[in-house]
Amino acid sequence: MAVVVDTLKNDPRKKPDVRHPEKAHRPDQEILRKPDWIRVKAPGSPQWAATKAIVKEHGLVTVCEEAGCPNLGECWEKKHATFMIMGDTCTRACAFCNVKTGMPNPLDPNEPEHIADSVAKLGLSHVVITSVDRDDLADGGAEHFAQVIRAIRARSPKTTIEILTPDFLRKPGALEVVVAARPDVFNHNLETVPSKYLTVRPGARYFHSIRLLQRVKELDPTIFTKSGIMVGLGEERIEVLQLMDDLRSAEVDFLTIGQYLQPTRKHHRVVRFVTPDEFKSFETIAMAKGFLLVSATPLTRSSHHAGEDFAKLQAARIAKAGA
Repeated sequence: MAVVVDTLKNDPRKKPDVRHPEKAHRPDQEILRKPDWIRVKAPGSPQWAATKAIVKEHGLVTVCEEAGCPNLGECWEKKHATFMIMGDTCTRACAFCNVKTGMPNPLDPNEPEHIADSVAKLGLSHVVITSVDRDDLADGGAEHFAQVIRAIRARSPKTTIEILTPDFLRKPGALEVVVAARPDVFNHNLETVPSKYLTVRPGARYFHSIRLLQRVKELDPTIFTKSGIMVGLGEERIEVLQLMDDLRSAEVDFLTIGQYLQPTRKHHRVVRFVTPDEFKSFETIAMAKGFLLVSATPLTRSSHHAGEDFAKLQAARIAKAGA
């Protein structure tokens, strides 16, 4: 019998695993105390535990956990989970995001079937699939997205599918591959206003993201398009209103606006907490600009209440067509 001993496991010379190596040497930012209107239910119900068990059983990654979503307890209790495909390590280093950064592992060829199996076991009527950025892949992971969509369709044909994709920047043909798989909702988040991209989302390009959303509608007008932003990063109100116009010029159907919450002291600071009344104002203005649906609250996140929102989108489209 041979015994292999990991001599580095407790070796003090071994460098610790750093979740965000690119942020490690940044100065600490002050974390503001959350106001009374930002309160969430702590997870722990039997339904939450059942969802967690299914996720763990299949070795799946969820953005709910990786990004530290404040709505995890509520969503998992309802058996709602947003699956994050292509691993847990992102090739980008956005200043707001808590997902681990670095060089990802190769794609898991069995992941599409594992996702499809979990969707079936959870009995989901609507599922949200997102991913890390995979700039290391020739197509940015577009074909993998398509495989996941097809696997879910084959296993759960009545389940509607929403995807939240990266921008596939400089990956010709990638978007077309994903759209051809025909998701029901195509979401790509702008995250913030253009003046903040250099500090908040430096690896992306604002007008490329706008064009990507516009291109989805050109390729398949039946697909609902969706985008979301965070506020509280130092943006001006007029910039948010202009962003709404930019999205409407791309015929985007659904806009989400939520409060940015700082994951750690190394992340971009919260400049201010936007009040519920301001969120309500954003919602009113956005609806007047022509969006089919708007969700704007402090705790709004891209995938929060996604199933209920899909039903509202369908109803809004029918009402608009009959107007």
